[in-house]
Amino acid sequence: MQKLIVHLLITISSFTILYAQERLPINTSKSEVKWTGEYTFYFGGHNGTISFKEGYFIKTDGKITGGEFLIDMNSIVNLDIDNEEGNKGIVDHLKNEDFFDVKKHPTSKLTITETAYHDKTHLQVDANLTIKGTTLPIQFQAEVNFEKLQMVTKFKIDRTRWGINYNSDVKDSAISDAIGFDVKLSL
Repeated sequence: MQKLIVHLLITISSFTILYAQERLPINTSKSEVKWTGEYTFYFGGHNGTISFKEGYFIKTDGKITGGEFLIDMNSIVNLDIDNEEGNKGIVDHLKNEDFFDVKKHPTSKLTITETAYHDKTHLQVDANLTIKGTTLPIQFQAEVNFEKLQMVTKFKIDRTRWGINYNSDVKDSAISDAIGFDVKLSL
């Protein structure tokens, strides 16, 4: 009887270790989000970066299966204007109530809820994105590079779905409702 119990415990332990999940924290200094906002009816717009506060992947059986990433909205930077005063004006405007209302919502969050691999390195990601206290589902394609220990993706969202409605109704000089993101998450 004792041998049976020991064998059963070894089998359960092996199964648990085999299918265990790992929590892999990202390296926030190597991870980045590049953002782009464009005008609707003429060329131009703004672009910049924003930093991760913290985050982690969930890895199960050698594949990324989940994760959660917190974005520091106070870290938003504009990169397309050469003078300091112009940059400060854009960044202050992005942080105010017209856009991200950073005083009330200092962080945004992306939570991976499901992944579906196309092959060993390419996958579809289903996630929940929280901006300004509103959480909505999004979906995007991503690529995992296990040698570089990173995941990269590009996607766009309709900012008005998260209540970012500044200048959406102005037809001649409106900014696009789409915000583009180019994301690199590194371990």
